[in-house]
Amino acid sequence: MSTMMIGISLFAFMLVLMAIRVPIAIAMFVPGAVGYVFLSGWDPLMAHLRGAVYGRVSVYDLSVIPLFMLMGAFAVNGGLSKALFDFANALLGRFKGGMAMAGILACAAFGAISGSTVATTATIAQVAYPEMRRINYSGRLATAALATGGTMGVLLPPSVTLMVYAILTEQNITKTFLAAYAPAFLAAAGYIAAIAIYVRLKPEHAPEAQAASAGEVMEAAGAVWPIALIFAAVFGGIYGGIFTPTEGAAIGSTLTFIIALLKRQMTMPKIIASIRTAAVTSGMIFMIFIGADMINAALALSQLPNQLAEVIANADIAPVVVMAAIMVFYIILGAVMDEMSMILLTVPVLFPVIMGLDFYGLNPSDKALWFGVLILTVCAIGMIFPPVGLNVYIMNGLAKDVPMIETYKGVTLFLAWDFMRLALLILFPGITLWLVRVLS
Repeated sequence: MSTMMIGISLFAFMLVLMAIRVPIAIAMFVPGAVGYVFLSGWDPLMAHLRGAVYGRVSVYDLSVIPLFMLMGAFAVNGGLSKALFDFANALLGRFKGGMAMAGILACAAFGAISGSTVATTATIAQVAYPEMRRINYSGRLATAALATGGTMGVLLPPSVTLMVYAILTEQNITKTFLAAYAPAFLAAAGYIAAIAIYVRLKPEHAPEAQAASAGEVMEAAGAVWPIALIFAAVFGGIYGGIFTPTEGAAIGSTLTFIIALLKRQMTMPKIIASIRTAAVTSGMIFMIFIGADMINAALALSQLPNQLAEVIANADIAPVVVMAAIMVFYIILGAVMDEMSMILLTVPVLFPVIMGLDFYGLNPSDKALWFGVLILTVCAIGMIFPPVGLNVYIMNGLAKDVPMIETYKGVTLFLAWDFMRLALLILFPGITLWLVRVLS
């Protein structure tokens, strides 16, 4: 058997383990260890493990992950979500479908603090869904809008997936954050426009508009100042060069904790729950890191990444077609694994392929940032794409009165925009890169 076939077999073995619900980290580690022994032997494997595990988890840049996770946990348990939704609803309630639009906007704002898709979906949905149903939004529109809005957690900094990509590809985290903003705002604007179109075509799915008074808007705006303060302090400091992303994450965690205390929302059980959530999630991510490193080491020994890059580079295929095929591959892969696992497993294999191709004359740094945002986009699609769609399952758990098939029918509206947006981002890299170029 050729080394390339061994690499392909290891990948297939890993997918089989995932299909039978073996934990992701183990499903990647076991095939990697088996392949490493087969290609190199036991002693080299032991030597590799002695340094590889410590070398991975001791990287200073990784400390940004638990710190931003802690900031998000404090935001979730600190009661910041209701103020966001109330403000967004006060602004957009004057439009038909305004509360659904407000759910999208609130998800975007909360995602910019929590960095987690799951936390964004679950937190905003608990506030917004009962209100939407109370004023007679259809279950289809309400659940679909909130499930889709929750994907903003993966698109907007401090997205954990984005940070992991930057660390894996050795990109500047600040520039990677900047590259994500325009595509994320494009996503939110498209979702809001999709709701506006939908309620015109299907007016029975949303009640008539309920405009808020100027006083109600001002009152709601006054309640969101702590969130604006956190965002301005953390990301203003990072982009202004005052402190590093890791220092910004520490400052953000501290500010979020203090504000939650001042709002009298942070009890001792909530403090413990926040720390536990950040620790468990970070531990899970680090375990996936170790598993992904193991299988990627075996794949490197098999020469699969290099041979794949060589085959594609020598093939008479337009680079943009290669990129489109990779995006389709990610969407399909999203049916069997979460976005973090996809990033850790596939980026070491596919990144050299992308860097070896010429896309619109982009330099290596711009190409890496553009590819990272494209991956984030398809990860967000995977969160609502049938037949899995993690966010749809989260909404189904919160909205037990709405059949899951209704939510899937609703998200098709947003998926149509997602695929159009993905095509735009592939064809026009400047959408992703303009803010980086302006502020760098």
